[in-house]
Amino acid sequence: MTNSRLTDPEVLELRFPVILESYSIRRGSGGTGHWPGGDGGTRKIRFLEPMTVAILSNGRIHPAQGIAGGGNGEPGKTWIERRDGTLLHLGACDRTEVQAGDAVVVQTPGGGGFGLPVEPGNS
Repeated sequence: MTNSRLTDPEVLELRFPVILESYSIRRGSGGTGHWPGGDGGTRKIRFLEPMTVAILSNGRIHPAQGIAGGGNGEPGKTWIERRDGTLLHLGACDRTEVQAGDAVVVQTPGGGGFGLPVEPGNS
């Protein structure tokens, strides 16, 4: 998979022994502002057999900066949910082995906001 395109769930599940368990907007991850930053996304992929997971990402340490009074976006996060319930947090450039039943959760970062937030009644 690559960041240059979003792989369709059907293609992902056809090419790899995985199930795309969920894919959603990461509500509230964008920075506050007159024009709020865009929210990131959350994907959860469950593995059906042992595999190696590797991630190469950015926006994990330093959040997207808000400007002109806008708030910062939230950094991204990646972790493995082991089938026994334990969590293994991964770095921006990391890899690990997974077993059938484990899942990887990838949260992409939110964008920074622009301008001071508008107070109710002061638009």
